[in-house]
Amino acid sequence: MKTLFLSLVISTLLSLSLSKDLCNSHDKKVLLRIKKHFGDPYLLASWQSDTDCCKAWYQVKCDSTSNRIISLTIFAGNLSGQLPAAVGDLPYLQTLVFRKLTDVTGPIQPAIAKLVHLNFLSLDRLNLTGTVPGFLSKLKKLTFLDLSFNGLSGSIPSSLALLPNLLALHLDRNRLTGSIPESFGTFKGSVPYLYLSHNQLTGEIPASLGNMDFSVIDLSRNKLVGDASMLFGLNKTTRDVDLSRNILKFNLSNVAFPSGLRNLDISHNKIFGSIPPQMTQIPLQSLNMSYNRLCGQIPVGGKLQSFDYSTYFHNRCLCGVPLENCK
Repeated sequence: MKTLFLSLVISTLLSLSLSKDLCNSHDKKVLLRIKKHFGDPYLLASWQSDTDCCKAWYQVKCDSTSNRIISLTIFAGNLSGQLPAAVGDLPYLQTLVFRKLTDVTGPIQPAIAKLVHLNFLSLDRLNLTGTVPGFLSKLKKLTFLDLSFNGLSGSIPSSLALLPNLLALHLDRNRLTGSIPESFGTFKGSVPYLYLSHNQLTGEIPASLGNMDFSVIDLSRNKLVGDASMLFGLNKTTRDVDLSRNILKFNLSNVAFPSGLRNLDISHNKIFGSIPPQMTQIPLQSLNMSYNRLCGQIPVGGKLQSFDYSTYFHNRCLCGVPLENCK
């Protein structure tokens, strides 16, 4: 009899333990508000008030100790409406992702500035409009910021250079105008991968960017003018550079390229001069110098002859393999 009683007690305690809702009640209410904001979509069907958000809900992750929501990642599906201000009421969020959703519109919510623990913010492939907000610079723990493939307009806030831990900044494929901020030559701490392509940026590339050692920099498909030679340098660790389809105009002859450069695209500009012989020493994987104003013989050696004629064609007077022989 005593054994049976103990078994019942243990069974009851186990049952209570298993049924206990780990999800923080405040966080759960906020998530249900977000679901309601989007009109109870199928994408969030697992978010049910009678289940544990830490165990049974997709797109969310709880901290293993505190059980507070630390990650909200909603992606690849049908979702309509503006970004909900309620996301700012999840105070322990470290990761916030709204990505590749059909009809998420409107501006970037100021409430996001309350998420002081955020280190990963991705609001990409949506239909966001408005500006890139300066308040994002308050998120000092950010290591990754992706606002690409939206309809954001206006200028790039210079305050983004104040983010001390930023490793990657994606502002590409928007409708941004104005110039690249001078402050992007003064990133503190790590130098981020910088993606600003497919916008409507104008003016010269700030000389201050020459102070930075960008591993990856993509400024392609804008309306940038003038010199870009400061982005290169023998002592830099630059790996990927895309400056194509701008209106850049500088002498390539004396540019010293980083020895670790792997991918270079400077096509569709007004770059003149000759190809430096030093480029034969660089283990390039891809190269495009077409549609410029380059002259002289393509230096022989290294990887330069491994690329086909389309790498070099439509220049003023380049010659040599893989183009026609020099006269």
